[in-house]
Amino acid sequence: MLKPEWSRYIDLLHKEVVPALGCTEPVAVALAAAHAAATLGRTPDRIEVKVSGNLLKNGMGVGVPGTGTTGMNIAAAVGALGGDPQRGLEVLAGLTPEQAEAGRQMVAEGRVDVSVAQGAPLLYAEVTVTGGGHTARSVLVHEHSNIVRLERDGETVFSVPVQDLSQGGVEEKWPLTMAAIHEFATQAPYDAIAFILEAARLNEAIAVEGLAREYGLKVGRTIDENIRKHLMSDDVSTLAVKLTAAASDARMAGVSLPVMSNSGSGNQGITCTMPVVAFAKRLESSDEKLARALIMSHLTSIHMKHRLGRLSALCGATVAAAAAGCGIVLLMGGGMEQVDRTIRNMVGNVAGMICDGAKTGCAMKVASAVSAGLQSAMLAMDGIGIDRREGIVEDDIELCIANLARLGSDGMQEADRVVLDIMVSKKP
Repeated sequence: MLKPEWSRYIDLLHKEVVPALGCTEPVAVALAAAHAAATLGRTPDRIEVKVSGNLLKNGMGVGVPGTGTTGMNIAAAVGALGGDPQRGLEVLAGLTPEQAEAGRQMVAEGRVDVSVAQGAPLLYAEVTVTGGGHTARSVLVHEHSNIVRLERDGETVFSVPVQDLSQGGVEEKWPLTMAAIHEFATQAPYDAIAFILEAARLNEAIAVEGLAREYGLKVGRTIDENIRKHLMSDDVSTLAVKLTAAASDARMAGVSLPVMSNSGSGNQGITCTMPVVAFAKRLESSDEKLARALIMSHLTSIHMKHRLGRLSALCGATVAAAAAGCGIVLLMGGGMEQVDRTIRNMVGNVAGMICDGAKTGCAMKVASAVSAGLQSAMLAMDGIGIDRREGIVEDDIELCIANLARLGSDGMQEADRVVLDIMVSKKP
């Protein structure tokens, strides 16, 4: 039987672990544009986009599926011209070559304007479309698919309350702890959690694609080639890094394949999933063991990202790789003690990796984070863990996670501003 709180954990997983086509920041803009165009009721002539600095940072250099190009402007254009707003983060799944070409033409003609919305929440997109003497506007906030307002010619046609995340009420209601996650992952009925295996199917498919063709920086493919040259060993750790990086290579290049995301990020979903899948393959684990390890990984990432925030100055791959290490610990026969050490080791190691936007180089950060996560898990299995005498680490695992979140949210605000300033100030 399911404990009452377990049903809430399952609801969280269904909410936060969902298919996404393309990098979720430009896709969020495409979704907002699709809603605006649908509200307008006709093909728009012009599009005006206002986004938060963090959303802009993560949309400047990443490929938009089906377009062969990058940027928020093309994402908005194809979202408005060919996006299906009912498909959420798969809004561009039905994009045709003709619609993609029309979007590129719209951008080339200067009919799409993108700017920063000053003082906006960390995750914010506002899209206004005009055509036929009418205007329509959509607003998305806090989550990548959270449309909170639709207007046509200044009149509201849809509106929901916007949660004020500064009030602190959310934290009191948060149901997860690492101990609770471990209990659920190891004791919940298998048939209640088997749905998580879809994450393995989707993310392995894009990893295979990333190895088959030359995408982005070819991080995963290069590892594969070096294995064939006997320059790298074909061990389980290398397999984990190779598969995860290859999936990120393809995704950052804009491949038209969905991934199973986590907390609004495809790369985090990939990083939560593929190292665990690699270990399950080499250990010949059953589907049930794989499912329990994936539940451990994905819920841990959701828990840590809830504290850190969806868009942060810290690279989310480090959180997802820590979570994957916890899942791998389960596959290797470890328990809560080893899970605890894994997270403390990661916080003491790569907590300071910055996020400087979504781009092909993310595959390298993913590879580095996964390597650190595997090292953290292996040390944990040998009884080794960084303790509270060192840096921002605390022996209390929840306080340790809170310290990481404080570093990412409070401590890195100026770093985030400087990173964005550097990125937007680059000369063409």
